[in-house]
Amino acid sequence: MLLNIVDVLTHCDLLAEVPAAGFQRLAAMARLCQFRKGQMVFRENDPCPGVFVVGQGLIRVFKTGSGGKEQVLHMVGPGDTFAEVAAIGGFNVPASAEAVARTTCVLLPLERFRRALEEDHTLCLGMMTSLTVWVRRMVMLAGDIALRDAAGRLARFLLESPPAKDGTVKLPGLKRYVASHLNLTSETFSRTLRRLVDAGLIAEVDKARVRLLEPKKLRQVAEGLFPKL
Repeated sequence: MLLNIVDVLTHCDLLAEVPAAGFQRLAAMARLCQFRKGQMVFRENDPCPGVFVVGQGLIRVFKTGSGGKEQVLHMVGPGDTFAEVAAIGGFNVPASAEAVARTTCVLLPLERFRRALEEDHTLCLGMMTSLTVWVRRMVMLAGDIALRDAAGRLARFLLESPPAKDGTVKLPGLKRYVASHLNLTSETFSRTLRRLVDAGLIAEVDKARVRLLEPKKLRQVAEGLFPKL
């Protein structure tokens, strides 16, 4: 699919509250970037290139521990952004980013982006308003890890994933990346997924897609109100 910069930015959640003049300024500075599957966009502590907006494909943002263990912070799909906090704060990227599929992004280059924030206060305010949604999402993820068991975390993840046109939920990337994002081992993730299938709450369409059969009961699992599976 042929993408253009304006279409990608129009569907970007971070820019949803940016006024028209500010949006046009961002679109004028933006450029398209292509990444092949497995290509690193940047590594932890690299200088921040700017704000990336995903147009198509999938990016995993992760940190690597001293022993080499990776923790996926979030999976970034179309309409979402990454490196935005480092760009706004003016510091090096705190995590690595890798394309887990062929991916097209729009890049808002750092210097021009920061200059726009400094010079256009309505643009800055609009972006800060949208950024609070991203912060809320990260707080909810931290709460899930601390307060929910494996079934609760996976249930919430499935419920909050945007459904495809056929009503299925596509798991972003390899299952081990989703497991890491939920702070689960691959074995625990697979076992929990099987438990939800066996309970009749979801059905596996194929290795990458599931269908939610009982959303209400799945929500009970997400809230910890359903009996242990």
